[in-house]
Amino acid sequence: MSNRRINRQCRYKTPDGFDDMLMSSDGEALTDLWFDGAPDAQKHKGNLHASAAPCGQIFRETCRWLDIYFSGHEPDFTPPYRIDGLTPFRREVVEEVLKIPFGATTTYGAIAATLARRRGIVKMSARAVGGAVGWNPICLIIPCHRVMGVNGAITGYGGGIHNKIALLKHEGTTTKTRKR
Repeated sequence: MSNRRINRQCRYKTPDGFDDMLMSSDGEALTDLWFDGAPDAQKHKGNLHASAAPCGQIFRETCRWLDIYFSGHEPDFTPPYRIDGLTPFRREVVEEVLKIPFGATTTYGAIAATLARRRGIVKMSARAVGGAVGWNPICLIIPCHRVMGVNGAITGYGGGIHNKIALLKHEGTTTKTRKR
């Protein structure tokens, strides 16, 4: 018999202009939150089972958080979540991303500079920070959509560029998309 937990999945209906969201939980914490059909949906496959029963306390709290967020406000609580596979570097990046307030943005380079100063080194790779931001399994709650490229350009988002643009507009943030 395996000790591996079976994650349950729940769908959240977003307002118009956003793809619906999916979430998973092991019953103790939220383990994933992502946009349905997102380019990075592969990383959320795991051992998921659709929940036929009501979604449970974790899902209710996450749905309440999302309701508040999509009503245009920053929620004043965070549903319990757990991030598996969190390396020390990813933890540092997540901690910086969590500091970005509703309606504000920063860049991969700014996060890299902050981490370099903290470590007492001259420079850190913005690309490495981008990889850690892109690895984030819990979008919105860990607001990776608020991290931009050079000069505030939108360079990518695992949840889909259209969702990132819609989220930033929803938060009242101006956006510019990098030409490819």
